[in-house]
Amino acid sequence: VVDMRSFPIMSEFGVPVVFDVTHSLQLPGGLGHATGGLSQYIEPLARAGVACGVDAVFMEVHDAPERAPSDGPNMLPLERMEPLLESLRDIHALARRSGK
Repeated sequence: VVDMRSFPIMSEFGVPVVFDVTHSLQLPGGLGHATGGLSQYIEPLARAGVACGVDAVFMEVHDAPERAPSDGPNMLPLERMEPLLESLRDIHALARRSGK
């Protein structure tokens, strides 16, 4: 469970806050024999985290998540990375202008 309140709270400690987006969507044992994941929520959670003031996001990315040796179910496909980063950059700029 990701509690977005935690990001501004942690930033009050005066250190950079990094949101590990893809691991927050991991489902240990979710496939029975391996870890599952909810990759369809990577983009919205990354955007929400940046809007809430995180300083950086960590995301596992692969050109073919279904063939990744591990964590494939919670990876972002490479072709979706650039548009997401552009969106995160824009959200970051807007959040900073509004004082977040």
